Amino acid sequence: MGLLVWIVIGLAIWHGTIWLPDRFWGGIVGAFLGALFGSILCGLIINGFTIPGQHDTTLATGLEGIPGALIGIAAVYYEGVRRGLEPLHL
Repeated sequence: MGLLVWIVIGLAIWHGTIWLPDRFWGGIVGAFLGALFGSILCGLIINGFTIPGQHDTTLATGLEGIPGALIGIAAVYYEGVRRGLEPLHL
């Protein structure tokens, strides 16, 4: 259940990337993957690489995924800027 919470938190944080210039490595899909993998990895690290079950899932479980999602999005954005990706202007 904790894994589902981390995925939903990563997805929720990812929605905020529409307000940023599209310089993500892999575009908006890259930002999506960065948010998901970041939130899952951070949640696993905080919980000692175990996934909390249904009865161990609390509000704090959701908060554990936020820093990872932000770090994952920032990493994908930094890689896109480093590679010189510019937003597509139509």
